[in-house]
Amino acid sequence: MNEKNQKKLLGIPIFPLTKNKVLEKIKKYFKRPTGFYHIVSLNPENLVIASENLEFKKVIKTAQIKIVDGIGVVLACRILGMRMGERITGVDLMKDLLLMANEMRLRVLFIGGKGNLANKLVNCYSQKYPQAKFFGLEGILDIKNPKKKEEKKIFSIIANFKPHLVLVAFGSPFQELWIARHKKEFSNCVVMGVGGALDFLAGKVPRAPVFLRKIGLEWFFRLLVQPWRWRRQMRLIKFGWLVFWELIKKFLEDKI
Repeated sequence: MNEKNQKKLLGIPIFPLTKNKVLEKIKKYFKRPTGFYHIVSLNPENLVIASENLEFKKVIKTAQIKIVDGIGVVLACRILGMRMGERITGVDLMKDLLLMANEMRLRVLFIGGKGNLANKLVNCYSQKYPQAKFFGLEGILDIKNPKKKEEKKIFSIIANFKPHLVLVAFGSPFQELWIARHKKEFSNCVVMGVGGALDFLAGKVPRAPVFLRKIGLEWFFRLLVQPWRWRRQMRLIKFGWLVFWELIKKFLEDKI
């Protein structure tokens, strides 16, 4: 699909992909890896940050796979009359990729998470998916100011372990920017920034009940569980304002 002709939401191309199609593309890459393969999640918060940060916007636009994660993006696409395909949450895609890793006997690297979370996940998933190989790293203590020593250790392990799948949990937009800046070191890997999703996998943070997920209120449940996130949710207001102006522009273009 030609990205130039694809409809955009706040300057970001939205492709009508189903989860099966996304998994098919990733599986095809695993079989014949070439270059750098980046998966990013589109949610209102990330799209607002992209409108303010040109480097982050470029990272999102050039990612090989862009999944529509947030319900706000789904609603915005409907309001603007854009085809968006299937909503795919980052947590669900990550679970599917771990299952795929087991089926294809892949090597998986977890980077990030507080404390010893990555290694705890290695122990857990090594038992759950014994056909795959797992390795965990705490990674970088301050992703806003990474130290060369920390990065050297990470990329030395990557060179030796040669992971097929890398899941990075530093939080957006820092994880995506860091991944893109080191795409050379991540060559021949599928890399995905997963934010706090590792906490869900480890059971440290409860996930919203299924019925809340289905009606798009997973974000509200997470806010109740982690009230400190309220500052981040303020970006929803700016997102709504930006989408409103997109609608006005679309209306004026249709009138001309």
